[in-house]
Amino acid sequence: MIRRGELAALAALLAAVMAWSWHQPADRLTWWLEALPVVVAVPLLIATRGRFPLTRLVYWLIALHAVVLLVGAHYTYARVPLGFWLEELLGFTRNHYDRIGHLAQGFIPAMVAREILLRRRVVRPGGWLFFLVNCFVLALAATYELLEWWTAVIAEEGAIAFLGTQGDVWDTQWDMLLALIGALVAQLTLARVHDRQLAQVVPGPA
Repeated sequence: MIRRGELAALAALLAAVMAWSWHQPADRLTWWLEALPVVVAVPLLIATRGRFPLTRLVYWLIALHAVVLLVGAHYTYARVPLGFWLEELLGFTRNHYDRIGHLAQGFIPAMVAREILLRRRVVRPGGWLFFLVNCFVLALAATYELLEWWTAVIAEEGAIAFLGTQGDVWDTQWDMLLALIGALVAQLTLARVHDRQLAQVVPGPA
């Protein structure tokens, strides 16, 4: 179980990153489109903290994902300095920060979905849990790609920074593949740690 002081520190960190991200972003419309999940999730987490507190691991992962989103929202994903640094260091032909974002889009939601499915006893631990978490992540990734498409149709030129395809015709497929890889890696590496923390939050078997 996460301590109140630790949770308050995470909230303060996110507030600071949010304030920085909001101040003079590269494109205000893109900021809203990229940061909207954080704007929605934070009040929801606060509202459900009392009756459905999450594990320490998941709170930290959500905070990490929020930072990834807010950094991308500030610069736009195609212009994040970390991506340019990796491009120069590793000889990439484009800014790959959006690839990091889509790995996170699979990695973190996978653990959130795993926690909810187990705690609500939707499915038992095992193969079906692993499969359904991957299905959820792929559905989420596909929904996000559809939202990008609809945004492009509505906003036209104004959506270019949000899409961040950088001329890659396979960008949608890469995004979904990376989300799936993120989900697989998260479950394979964190399941045991997550199970131990679940046992502390929920008495008895998860």
